Amino acid sequence: MGIYAPEEHRRMKLFGVFGLDTGNECLLRGDTPIALPPKPFAVLRYLVEHPGRLITHDELLEALWPETYVQPQVLRTYMLELRKALEDDAGQPRFIQTVPKRGYRFVAGVTESANGTKPSAKTAPEIAPQLSAGVGIVNRHQELDSLTAHFALAAAGTRQFAFITGEAGIGKTALVEALCSQLKSGQTTTVAHGQCVEGLGRKEQYYPVTEALGQLCASAEGEKACRILARMAPDWLASIGREAADAISGQPAPRERMPGDLCAALEELAAEKALVLIFEDLQWADDSTLHLLSALARRRAQAKLMVVATFRPQQIAADHPLRELKQDLRMRRLCAELTLAPLARTAVRDLISRELNQESLPAGLAAFVHRRSEGNPLFVIAILEHLMAQEYLTRETGGSQWRWVQSGPTEEMEAGVPEGLAQMIEAEIARLGEQEQRMLEGASLMHIAFTTWAVAAALELDAVETEEAFQELAQRLYFVQRAGQDELPDGSRSTFYVFSHGLYREVLWQRQTEAKRARRHNRIAERLARFFAGREGKVAREMAMHYEAAGNWPSAIASLRNAARHALGRQAYAEAAELLDHALRLTERLRETEREEAVGAISKDIQHARHVTAMLMGQEMLAFTKV
Repeated sequence: MGIYAPEEHRRMKLFGVFGLDTGNECLLRGDTPIALPPKPFAVLRYLVEHPGRLITHDELLEALWPETYVQPQVLRTYMLELRKALEDDAGQPRFIQTVPKRGYRFVAGVTESANGTKPSAKTAPEIAPQLSAGVGIVNRHQELDSLTAHFALAAAGTRQFAFITGEAGIGKTALVEALCSQLKSGQTTTVAHGQCVEGLGRKEQYYPVTEALGQLCASAEGEKACRILARMAPDWLASIGREAADAISGQPAPRERMPGDLCAALEELAAEKALVLIFEDLQWADDSTLHLLSALARRRAQAKLMVVATFRPQQIAADHPLRELKQDLRMRRLCAELTLAPLARTAVRDLISRELNQESLPAGLAAFVHRRSEGNPLFVIAILEHLMAQEYLTRETGGSQWRWVQSGPTEEMEAGVPEGLAQMIEAEIARLGEQEQRMLEGASLMHIAFTTWAVAAALELDAVETEEAFQELAQRLYFVQRAGQDELPDGSRSTFYVFSHGLYREVLWQRQTEAKRARRHNRIAERLARFFAGREGKVAREMAMHYEAAGNWPSAIASLRNAARHALGRQAYAEAAELLDHALRLTERLRETEREEAVGAISKDIQHARHVTAMLMGQEMLAFTKV
């Protein structure tokens, strides 16, 4: 019987040319056992049983040495042994990736055999590609692992369809590039891209498909691809300027490209070697391309085929055929969807560290960039470039090394919108209708949050129609989200929304002239006064903000004085003093003939506020001594 259990009782975890025999606690390369001491084997087993996931030092120590204190440095020794046994390179890991200061990740695809099937000692192609460190992405390893798992199924003969969705700049393309980097490293896969282009969808049928076919015919598999297309889909071959059927057989080529012909040809091409088709920005695809992809996803023939498609769900209407395609495929369990969320603050910090190529960052920089970018990777990089251009971030040289430092405190950094981002945002806004753009401009007059009644007031629109328009807008625009309802003094309700990206709000605010903004701010303040007639003190501070933004200094000062009186009535003495100080500063904006009278009136208010404060504080002190 030897040292091994019977084949039918052995369980084997396979990765690359190796197998982990968990029943006999042995590492195999083909049929050859590789000696490993018990603890290194236990470390390897734990990593292999949790592939693709970051295993922290603490988790590994707790799992293998519970209730025993062990120096973390011991893990380094075991990793050296494991890398030597696996012939793995720490710089370009095929199996164990070191995540600096955090832990380790087992990055190879793992399959399991219950009948003791051994790994081939030959360098045969693996079902899953070797995972790289995910160059170019931050905090997307879970999504990358999911795509890798889908590819493993495709490479085994079960076709796969995966949607990657998210807002502009969220990292869809970076994730696709990371996947392609893995697939190319395996050299067992053919990859072809098709890029959908805004505007071309209505002019040219199958544009992204023909682009992908052109790449296929120019790839290492190009000669084979051309032969298959010439035989099974000659009209598609002719569409990319290659030798068509009439040049081969003397027969005229078909007039119309038939989707079924191409599907069959792609399946034959993917019969032996895995084929991955990537289509980006599918929200701009023509209907014919979407019908072709639908057919490709539904066909039952076995093929080592995977389709990956990216799109921005916020830019497709409710009746867009892409939305219907995705919902139908998901209902039939013929596709998967990976939705990319904004990066958390820790991930933003990692991204900044990578971009600046330094671990230690200036104090407050990561928090500032996260707040300004809302976790959008494209925005993070654009903001960093903006800070460098404005010299808020500068290089400091020390000896033979240099590092990035801040030229001043974070709170002094100019916010601004980076020029490249402003152009991108402006292009998105320009795709909207003129009235929709106008309403969003009105919304930008408030802060991040805004109410529909205020927009209606600013633009002199009907409140109900404005409410309905924003309800529809929020369904289409990812940067506008519904946040709740506000009850007005007359008992009616008005929905309020938020800009999910403050940069969009700034661009919308800046595209209005000063005169236009002033007129709109005045209207909002006047509407507030009508809403709260007789109780203006409750909203006087908000009214003052709008009057000040409009440059209506007399009305702003009057509203601040009213707000101060209201604060005194609530015994908010510090707030009243702050409001009156603000009003006093605004008198410098008045004409000289008006200034003296305004200063005198505010000075009397200040004296009154001090008198009331002193009197009430004296009464409180008297009451306290009596107690």
